Amino acid sequence: MSAHMTIPQQLSEQLTAALKSVAGVELPDGFVPAVTPSQDLRFGDYQSNAAMVLAKQVKTNPRALATQVVEAMSGCEMATLEIAGPGFINFRIKPEFFAAKAEAMLSDDRLGVAVTDNPKSLVIDFSAPNVAKPMHVGHIRSTIIGDTLARLARFLGHKVITDNHIGDWGTQFGMILWGWKNILKQEDLAKDPIEALLDVYKKVNSMCKEDENLLPVCKVELVKLQSGDEENLGIWKQCIEVTKTGLEKIYSQLNISFDYWLGESAYNDALAPLVEDLLAKGIARESDGAVCVFSDGFREPKNDPFLVQKNGEWVPVPAIIRKADGGFLYATTDLATLDYRTQNFNADSIWYVVGAPQEKHFKQIFDIERMRGVTGDFRHVAFGSILGKDRRPFKTRSGDTVSLQDVIDEAVTRAAKVVDEKSPDMPQEEKERVARIVGVGAIKFAELSQNRMSDYIFDWDKMLSLSGDTAPYLQNSYVRVRSIFRKIDGEFVAPQRLTINEDAEIHLARMLVRYAEVVPSTLDDCRPNLLAAYLYDLARAFHSFYEACPVLKSEGAVKETRLALCELTARVLKQGMGLFGIEMPERM
Repeated sequence: MSAHMTIPQQLSEQLTAALKSVAGVELPDGFVPAVTPSQDLRFGDYQSNAAMVLAKQVKTNPRALATQVVEAMSGCEMATLEIAGPGFINFRIKPEFFAAKAEAMLSDDRLGVAVTDNPKSLVIDFSAPNVAKPMHVGHIRSTIIGDTLARLARFLGHKVITDNHIGDWGTQFGMILWGWKNILKQEDLAKDPIEALLDVYKKVNSMCKEDENLLPVCKVELVKLQSGDEENLGIWKQCIEVTKTGLEKIYSQLNISFDYWLGESAYNDALAPLVEDLLAKGIARESDGAVCVFSDGFREPKNDPFLVQKNGEWVPVPAIIRKADGGFLYATTDLATLDYRTQNFNADSIWYVVGAPQEKHFKQIFDIERMRGVTGDFRHVAFGSILGKDRRPFKTRSGDTVSLQDVIDEAVTRAAKVVDEKSPDMPQEEKERVARIVGVGAIKFAELSQNRMSDYIFDWDKMLSLSGDTAPYLQNSYVRVRSIFRKIDGEFVAPQRLTINEDAEIHLARMLVRYAEVVPSTLDDCRPNLLAAYLYDLARAFHSFYEACPVLKSEGAVKETRLALCELTARVLKQGMGLFGIEMPERM
């Protein structure tokens, strides 16, 4: 039995052999019987509709075919089989098989999770804040989802390159440059660089609205920058450096890092040649002085990102890649970025972890690549919004966007109160460390436990609760498990054989061995919430087990088995939460 072969994979293999043995049935090329976890454990642990699917293809009765399959698998050592409904095959895994799987996990650092047999070179673009602006609550989703996907993909054996495509080149720099030279106070810059630059931008933006003569002056500063003016380039570089310093402070608190920080400016030299190439190939054309890409008619109108329906007619919505004044846009930069990542990183797959409102933009970009003959797996990993309790975008009472640093500080402060109430005698230094782990973990898990396409309400009380689907609940569960081992004499040594009999033992073992199934599925369609839900269910299964099955008061093989199940629970919780970048404290 392969340590890294999941129960569904093993059952699928046995199903395939049984189907092949049934008289008069030929399996279509590539047919693999699907085996999935049962939604209701009353009907077994796993089920398959393979007999129903195949019966339709070979034109036979599905229940009769299922009966033949069950007879062919009568010697199955893994499970007992039952037929349900029109031809479902239900599998009830035998306790001794769960025990064998758990035994294998105990001697495996990967806890049963296989490395992919199809590794890819994967670029993940996430976070992407703007220079001279602080990160705000809106950056939470891209930053945390992107980092988690990178961790999962690396763990599963893919080569991952993370790139923080910061906004370091744009029209706002004209105002910042003028403001730097005319109104910026150096002491403000030294005190809080990003806030100082944001304040300058806001002031100059307001001044431009009051004085129409100022905006053209700011545009001159921007043109000087774009033309390579030495002074303006120097100021621009300083803006980037002080911004990166501030951003890295936040990323460090979140335990997030990047392989590259290739911002928009990295692709400036590629933009003009890119536009000329698109014109030369007939993919782009001029329209009212601008250069645009229109639909090539490849897709049905309802699925065409270059068309929109108005008054019953399909109207063109082209992608503008060069404005009439000669300026380039996000679309141009994103196309150049795709070229760079495909050619220089040799990327098989490129994922953009960006909000759902950018869906049409990415559909257009990916379609232009198709028109250019560029093949690759380009994916927009979209997500919804973070809302306040009023179900509106989460903001401060004054209506300002909440800064990410303020969110982190508030989470740590609130977590410190929880830790202080739970462990008043804990040394102050340890309290502070645990508060940081709990606070940051709460932010991350609140995000990752959501379906990424759903909007969710940012609720401090809920995310820091010690009960329910939260990081503190899972961290506290881990602490509770580890506390068991502080009460035993000597170091725990895992037994070679586990003896599982009680219902609560069986269910905990069932949940533990499913870890190897859940982790790979989490990367399918980029759904961290599947792993979050699993870890919560595992913690609940452990608490039920702990209440029903005395651990330290039991004896002999029973005690050894129960300690082993506790050990595995701790390992899975720690590794699973680690894939989210969430630490697990030993005490709370």
